[in-house]
Amino acid sequence: MVCNVCGQNEATIHLTEILNNQMVEVHLCESCAEQKGADFKSHFDFNKLLASLGDFGAELKAEHVSELVCKSCGLTYEEFGRTGRLGCSHCYRAFEKLLLPLIKRVQRGVQHIGKVPVGTSGDVKQTLELRELQDRLKKSIETETFEEAAHIRDRIQELKQKLKKGSKKQK
Repeated sequence: MVCNVCGQNEATIHLTEILNNQMVEVHLCESCAEQKGADFKSHFDFNKLLASLGDFGAELKAEHVSELVCKSCGLTYEEFGRTGRLGCSHCYRAFEKLLLPLIKRVQRGVQHIGKVPVGTSGDVKQTLELRELQDRLKKSIETETFEEAAHIRDRIQELKQKLKKGSKKQK
């Protein structure tokens, strides 16, 4: 998103204010925010937020948490709790039992979905959309929002029909 003031730089500061029941959004780059006299320099530390989200070690007794160490890089779980950063890719396995609930809380799930490349075929996009809709349907049923669940169910049926037609054409 581009800065509302200069129209050139990437906006990194996003302000939303509600005035007289009207939502007003302002998007600024850091230099324009500084020129306007606002001190919006981010002192926000994502790692500290991540570290504070988990009840680190609540599932295990405190003495066992202090024993958790990644065999590959030597990072302790206590150190991860202080910094919010893992040392290597092997830490995910070493601290798996404690990380999964934390990751579920921060993200929609524990499996990375990512973005779909621009040149991806329609069938692949539809299959990905189908998976997403199935997840949304499950959540709608769990939260008992049945009207939404019915709309999602109908969309799932449409996509399945399109995918069947697409697979028949390829044969």
